[in-house]
Amino acid sequence: MNFRQFAVNNVLRSKRTYVAHFLSSAFSVMIFFTYGLLAFHPNLKDGIVSSSRTMSTLGMMGMQVSQYIVFIFSFFFLLYSVGTFIKMRKKEFGILLILGMSRKQLNRMLFIENILIGVAAIITGIGIGFVFSKLILLISSKLLAVDNGLPFYFPGKALLLTAGAYAVLFLLIASFSSVMLRKGALIDLVKAEDSPKPQPKASPWLALLAIVLIGAGYGLVMIFAVLQIFSIPLLFGGVVLVIIGTYFLFTQFSVFFMRWLQKKQRFFFRRTNLLTISELMYRIKDNAVMFFLVSIISASAFTGIGTTLAIGDPGLSAMENPYAYTYSAYHEDQKFATKHLNIISKELEKAGIDYSQASVTPFFDDNWLKLIKLSEYNSLLLALGHPEETLGDSEGILTPGSVSNKNKYRINGLDSDQIKLLSKTVEHNVNVIKAETFIAIPLAYDDALVISDVLFDKLTEAQDEEIIYQTYHAFYIPDWKNTGDVSKTIADSFNEDEEKENSYYLNSLYFDWKSSLQQNGMLLMTSGLIGIVFFTFAASFIYFRLYSDLSRDEQQYRMIAKVGLSRRELSKMVTRQLIIMFFLPMLIAVVHSGVAFVALQQLVDFSILSHTIKIFIFFLTVQIIYFFVTRWRYLDRLYKTIE
Repeated sequence: MNFRQFAVNNVLRSKRTYVAHFLSSAFSVMIFFTYGLLAFHPNLKDGIVSSSRTMSTLGMMGMQVSQYIVFIFSFFFLLYSVGTFIKMRKKEFGILLILGMSRKQLNRMLFIENILIGVAAIITGIGIGFVFSKLILLISSKLLAVDNGLPFYFPGKALLLTAGAYAVLFLLIASFSSVMLRKGALIDLVKAEDSPKPQPKASPWLALLAIVLIGAGYGLVMIFAVLQIFSIPLLFGGVVLVIIGTYFLFTQFSVFFMRWLQKKQRFFFRRTNLLTISELMYRIKDNAVMFFLVSIISASAFTGIGTTLAIGDPGLSAMENPYAYTYSAYHEDQKFATKHLNIISKELEKAGIDYSQASVTPFFDDNWLKLIKLSEYNSLLLALGHPEETLGDSEGILTPGSVSNKNKYRINGLDSDQIKLLSKTVEHNVNVIKAETFIAIPLAYDDALVISDVLFDKLTEAQDEEIIYQTYHAFYIPDWKNTGDVSKTIADSFNEDEEKENSYYLNSLYFDWKSSLQQNGMLLMTSGLIGIVFFTFAASFIYFRLYSDLSRDEQQYRMIAKVGLSRRELSKMVTRQLIIMFFLPMLIAVVHSGVAFVALQQLVDFSILSHTIKIFIFFLTVQIIYFFVTRWRYLDRLYKTIE
């Protein structure tokens, strides 16, 4: 057996140790290949079909940025895992050095091992990505709302880019492994596993600081959302406080809590609690940084995917404009406008779609304040299902034109309860009795003041020159998401009037939503795939830490078994510890992202609860499956030790 075969056999005989490292590496390669598969697709080289040029460019840039993120994060993840393996094998390396292996040969062995794993991960990742490329393209075409789909093609550029990028990455990791091993004398390597661990300690003040920082961070985030104070430093400050608080939560508060449990004698000395709590205290202290990383990474994945799903919700498209169709003609030809309105009504009736119709003709006074006649405003309210309003001749209602102003009125109320109107020779003071907290004016953009019909007519009659007022016709349809076919038919009918194509405006809420889906599809794919990669790496962190302590655990449980520890008691102790390791970081991540979702809910009018539940159920299911598989393998190894 030559030296190269010796290095290969080292990897093959340590499959249990390297499996998580290998699978996570292969998974990151597959995700990187998926981005390349889409980035180089012939149908996407000029952007997303039917999207704006700007959004197409931004979408493809998002793909490239996502590739960079996955690649950079893969480097740090692989560096961490290699460092863990070196720590696990220090005694083995010390023995090899005693038997005559030189430092140069040891570094060469590590280099070959890492290159071997890297090549296998690249081949496996690209192979899986290529096998499922047709399915990936099918799913991507749905997410990007591409009507004709994305046909299969041979992704030669994506294959070469992925193989080249990760070949460089694994070469760097293999080189770094040699640097990591240079530290430490021979005696330290041999006795690495026998070094006693100091008793974990924690500061009660730092433990309290963890709770204070997390609470303060939550408070800043909620202030940002509830009070609509859109300040980046405020939001960033809240996130930073939560991250720092989470670090102290695991490094200080968790140990402090375990030491507090030790002082509860009735609980501590009950059955196997003494062994469980004592071991947990050491595990939590040793793995505090890992728990911190897993929590933050998982929370980022949950929040990113949840926010992206909320962006693609149809409720977001209806927030600023609740009407399925808004039509306006730019000229005085009423027959032309009537023809278009009849087309809309006829097609909706033909499709059996229930709708309500209303119209409004705004007027701007000399101060460029948009004024709405009460009778027209009430017709809009009835179409939306709201009760009618009544006003005196000197009373008005302020109605928002944007979501931000709507939320401002909901939180702060009116800025002023009196507004002065001016139209040529007419001047009138209006008492604003309230500000609405919903949008009713079609395509308003700016806030408007609703006044009585008498005052509205008085102001318009004061204008001495002839003014052409623009009328907006609104069609409200509760189930507007199913108007796709009708919207296309109406648009085709309108396009027949080519000579009038610049003389009218038609807005379809369905088309707005579809455009949003296309834009959101890129966001969902980038955030979703990156989130899944992050979550996979986070799960691998737990696996590495668990098996890095396996030799010590085997010795410990072998000694305890000699004084009467049964398999059932061992299973109970290990299960409790694994539950903490697997689900404590995820619980903190769920709490962090839950607060983020509560804050996000304050910014939108539709419910994001279903999106939140779907995300948590998906990742929790994956974590539970991973927990049971790891528990089974870990207990099986320990059972063989105590037999």
